[in-house]
Amino acid sequence: MPFFKITLMRSAIGLPKKTSGVLQALGLRKRKTTVFHPVSPQVAGQIMAVKELVAVSEVEQALTKIEMRANRKPDPGYYIESHRSRHLADPDDLMPQRSERGTD
Repeated sequence: MPFFKITLMRSAIGLPKKTSGVLQALGLRKRKTTVFHPVSPQVAGQIMAVKELVAVSEVEQALTKIEMRANRKPDPGYYIESHRSRHLADPDDLMPQRSERGTD
């Protein structure tokens, strides 16, 4: 079942109350929030009423909040191949060796 992915891109501040009411009916309260609604003529009509304020795309599956958050998480830029042992055999290995002053 296809869904509309609707993201509020612009604020409704200063617009008529009818426009704000349509956004509230769609479940859009803050900028950059995304909601999913099943494709239907009623939802399409609501989208057309606020088409200047929202970005719409059609997707096959609606995502949960947890899935959307995971999609926004950036790639760390590195990969951990193996962990270094947390317990070293000799703690002196961490300290640099001091050179002794020679007295001639």
